[in-house]
Amino acid sequence: MRFCRQAGPGLLLAGAIGVASVLLGNLDMFASRGLSALTLAIVLGMVAGNTVYPRVAAAATPGVGVAKQTLLRAGVVLYGLRLTWQDIGGVGAAGVAIDAIMLLSTFGLAWLLGTRVFRMDRSSAWLIGAGSAICGAAAVMATAPVVRAKADQVAVAVATVVVFGTLGMFLYPLMYELGGHLLPGGTHGFGVYIGSTVHEVAQVIAAARAVGTEAADTAVIAKMVRVMMLAPFLMALSAWLFWDGAKSRAGEQGGPRGLAALCIPWFAVGFIAMVAFNSLVQIPAPMKSALIDFDTLLLAIAMAALGLTTHVGAIRRAGLKPLVLAGALFVWLVGGGAAVNALLG
Repeated sequence: MRFCRQAGPGLLLAGAIGVASVLLGNLDMFASRGLSALTLAIVLGMVAGNTVYPRVAAAATPGVGVAKQTLLRAGVVLYGLRLTWQDIGGVGAAGVAIDAIMLLSTFGLAWLLGTRVFRMDRSSAWLIGAGSAICGAAAVMATAPVVRAKADQVAVAVATVVVFGTLGMFLYPLMYELGGHLLPGGTHGFGVYIGSTVHEVAQVIAAARAVGTEAADTAVIAKMVRVMMLAPFLMALSAWLFWDGAKSRAGEQGGPRGLAALCIPWFAVGFIAMVAFNSLVQIPAPMKSALIDFDTLLLAIAMAALGLTTHVGAIRRAGLKPLVLAGALFVWLVGGGAAVNALLG
């Protein structure tokens, strides 16, 4: 009862925005433009967060915190229900290699340009890199607790995903019309190209459908394999942070030592377990559909909570550097991705 009294108001507020976002995301006017429930949730959350939320923040803060942390992690775990190990066979070894190369190169480029060239803080550069390299807003949200990012850093990263992912939805079909035949594999190969380089799942679907049915089917599988790489990516990033932190703790008194200091993101492990479960167990279609819809709702509520605690002023203070970094990554995804697909496709 005490938990309900403390967290109830904030959960109800974030939940109402999340439900509204899911309903709006199902409308063709938004879905056809690649605007998913997650994108709409953070936008609506930011609108409320910079207007009415300050008046109720004292009562709503505990529940909003639960939504940003606990519900987010639960949503990442359930996200594994969208994938199976068998999906890998749909794109073959070359498709997996393309996904892996694009993920590592895009994130590495974000790290290098963000911290060395644009002099951004490391967390912001990593969030933009993760969102561009893996699966857009979902990757940004999953990476945020690992790097202990602030709400405004996450919001800025999500905004860059929306901007350049939306641009990609219109650019890729045009590129196919102008020279899609230059990539090996025809529409199948172009579908792998879209799935390995476009940010959001919804944006991949929108761009690939404009090319053709075969491209759409292949693009979704390539994208799902890319999404599957989220868990090992988070675990590797967490391990690197542990190693980097261990160096700075050398010689200090007190504090955790050894494996006790290693923060393995349990939700990444849960994500892998859910993929394995979905691969081995035949879940009835209606139940699976309901669980995926529930997962979308959880992530939308978490996004709404994030938007509620994001101040527009903080985004303005971030300046143009995040957008320029995301733009540079987009150029690499389009140009470098075409070269990688041409070589390995």
